[in-house]
Amino acid sequence: MRKAVYLLVVLLGGLSIGRAQTVLDDGSGAWATGKYRDLFKEDGHSEKQIRAKIDAAYQQLFHGDPQTQAVAFWAGSNANGPLMYLTDWANHDVRTEGMSYGMIISVELNHRKEFDALWNWAMTYMYIGDPKAPSYDYFAWSCKTSGTHNSEGAAPDGESYFAMALLFAANRWPGGDGIYDYHAEAERLLTAMVHREAITAPGKYGPHGVGPEMHQDPPMILFVPEIMLHPFTDPSYHLPGFYELWARWGPAEDRDFWERAAEASRAFFPRAANADTGLSPDYANFDGTPVISRFLQSNKFGYDAWRVESNWSVDWSWWRKAPAEQTLSDRIQRFFTSQGIDSYGSVYTLDGKPLGSTPGLTNEGHPEGLVGTNAVAGLAATDRVRARLFTEALWNTPIPSGQSRYYDGMLYLMSLMHAGGEFRIIGPKR
Repeated sequence: MRKAVYLLVVLLGGLSIGRAQTVLDDGSGAWATGKYRDLFKEDGHSEKQIRAKIDAAYQQLFHGDPQTQAVAFWAGSNANGPLMYLTDWANHDVRTEGMSYGMIISVELNHRKEFDALWNWAMTYMYIGDPKAPSYDYFAWSCKTSGTHNSEGAAPDGESYFAMALLFAANRWPGGDGIYDYHAEAERLLTAMVHREAITAPGKYGPHGVGPEMHQDPPMILFVPEIMLHPFTDPSYHLPGFYELWARWGPAEDRDFWERAAEASRAFFPRAANADTGLSPDYANFDGTPVISRFLQSNKFGYDAWRVESNWSVDWSWWRKAPAEQTLSDRIQRFFTSQGIDSYGSVYTLDGKPLGSTPGLTNEGHPEGLVGTNAVAGLAATDRVRARLFTEALWNTPIPSGQSRYYDGMLYLMSLMHAGGEFRIIGPKR
């Protein structure tokens, strides 16, 4: 989820990131061992049942009833082949968040036709190819289903998932060309995220400038690449598990940067998460404190922040480099247990006071997306008895449908895949 936030714009200078490539630590997680935990199997569900549940969710969300179930829709074709978009049904738009989620889900589950059609739609309608445009080489974060841009701004979580999905596709389906040369497309995007020079153009409220999507010092992802007096981040955009792979597979000149970004995100999570509840704010300063200004009050755990626990838990599962991630998972699962495993709400103050929910964005009271990410926290949690309660809660939760099926549905499906050991590092063919 993303809100456009515009603050006073000033030009900032970049810092050099040139360093010698460090020797990478492979950790002791799935990258090193090749073994992925399957929380559902640990709780007694069969491999056949698990795969059937994941496949059913994919089928419903990508190919179900168009009025009540599906969020993905075929949209004709062009010279590059079929087109498909994935829409936020409640808000009637197409977001880079959802498109990139749809792509990474599709490559993980080996659905190339859907993957290519989503990428074709993104490149046809969302990609900003005008070198004079401030958001050049990025993607418009929100479009109408016709392809018209609702905003010319970019959301770095979308670019992050696009890049990871493309690298996985390059490894799973090598040999493409044009926009389907997945590795080249990923490298172009990763280079832009780190090095895109600032471009300024006249805007409605004065000059509008856009630069890289990654802050250089500390090396952290920005909430938006707009050039601001006080830039900040979104804790749910931090994906150290991905950064480790980019430090191995991405552009050679930036591999040290991505390794340092992974380390910075791992140090950031405990600073951003409340020391008692484990809840993170939607938006944070680089020191982890909530963004509080005349423009933005971010001292709450909201829809963006649902994803933070999944990000640190997947990082632990894949790399096992930051034991603090285990403490964080125990803390947040303990908090939500105290709120009622089947009745906790969707939005809280950081110290744990419920704030209710917003109709049209998620289910009233107990959203499936948060049920999913709370279960994924079990990948890092040390209290297995308590973690099992969240695993089973996800197992027993129906596939999202109706108005809330976009955001809840994407998090639900990815959470099924994480918990079921089906969201894996797709390495090069040997």
